[in-house]
Amino acid sequence: MELQQMRYAVAIAEELSFTAAAARCHVVQSALSHQIAALERELEVSLFARSSRRVEVTPAGAAFVAAARASLEAADRAQVEAAAATGTVRGVLTIGMIPTVTTLDLPSALAAFRRAYPAVRVRVREGRSDEFMTAIAAHEMDAAVLGLAEQTPPRSVAWRELNRERLVAVLSEGHRHAGRRRLRLTDLAEDTFVDFPADAPGRAQSDIAFVQAGVRRDVAFEVMGIELMLDLVRRDLAVALLSPAVVPSGAGLRAVEVTDGPRRVEYLAWDDFNPSPAARTFLEMLPQ
Repeated sequence: MELQQMRYAVAIAEELSFTAAAARCHVVQSALSHQIAALERELEVSLFARSSRRVEVTPAGAAFVAAARASLEAADRAQVEAAAATGTVRGVLTIGMIPTVTTLDLPSALAAFRRAYPAVRVRVREGRSDEFMTAIAAHEMDAAVLGLAEQTPPRSVAWRELNRERLVAVLSEGHRHAGRRRLRLTDLAEDTFVDFPADAPGRAQSDIAFVQAGVRRDVAFEVMGIELMLDLVRRDLAVALLSPAVVPSGAGLRAVEVTDGPRRVEYLAWDDFNPSPAARTFLEMLPQ
């Protein structure tokens, strides 16, 4: 049994197609099929049920693929650790980034890291803080920038606080309050809002603030992208509560302080259980 055979089996299980698996592994399909057939003869089990139209993983195949993934990860880690012992950092660095990163200049940090360690492949995932904490705890992600309400610090990960800030009201330049210097949440009670999805951590601080103020609000638009949020505000379809750092000056928008508005905390979170050499090196390069 060879590692390459394991890679082929994992690729087939994930693609459910010999053709797609062969393309992914950069090998002709006949060679991949031959290797899988040889592996099945050696194991004396069928890993995949296949016909001319479909491929399914057998129970034996599912058990094998799970163990093969672990073996491949161990082999890759062994190669990375051996290289690190000679001063060469390689492997994969996986970073999570929320849409509203305001404190850490992640692109510049990654650029500096890449220049110093070109053998490391960098994967940046955009998404939600709760998804990133789950991925880090499962050792599927090395580090992430999180944005959370003051009342909900990170869980199941190592972390340090980067910044605390109060969100501002983002209004169209034609909004009735666009000329104000300060607002309270009650001033926005009649407005329609755009915000992150209801179960997203990026929404929690605003929901909490409105509950504490005893004000009900109408969130008619739920989106994940900051640019779309700002465009909806610019078109006078909604107002938003966002970090002042993500609101461009001018551009048909006004950012107004909200004295009792929600407060947000930005964190750097990471996996501190046996981190890879690439992860350790990247975290050491970040400003403290």
